[in-house]
Amino acid sequence: MANEKTNVMRVLDSLKIDYKYHTYADTDAISGVEVAQVLSQDPEQVFKTLVTVGAKGEHYVFMIPVAYELDLKKAAKAVGDKSIAMIKSKELLPLTGYIHGGCSPIGMKKQFKTVLHETAQLFDTILFSAGKIGYQVELSPDDLLRAVPYIYADVTV
Repeated sequence: MANEKTNVMRVLDSLKIDYKYHTYADTDAISGVEVAQVLSQDPEQVFKTLVTVGAKGEHYVFMIPVAYELDLKKAAKAVGDKSIAMIKSKELLPLTGYIHGGCSPIGMKKQFKTVLHETAQLFDTILFSAGKIGYQVELSPDDLLRAVPYIYADVTV
């Protein structure tokens, strides 16, 4: 693991936040649900990071369980925007520094308003991308809050 540290792990280390590291790099897992299965984790506890743009031109980050879909109306209401849309895949890297499938709320080029699905409160720890395809970090929602300011909301279909 030492030579496989991602930027997310370096940020967590610098903040002295404890986390567990998981990898699925040597598997064929593509979807978040497949990743959860390969890691023997509850899909409700594994979160994906979605980046959106609002009607006002602001960008927002939503973390939702991998088996769920983002409800754009609920998401817009949660961030106080009239409407939001998913950003185009080609916009992700220049905007966040991450590629599709490896996007993490930690270590983005700029800190965007972030919403964590309210079900995260049900778990002692949650898993999400470590900023590179094939790598996940696991930490408590409270520790995530030390790294990324967020609010809780119900933003899924």
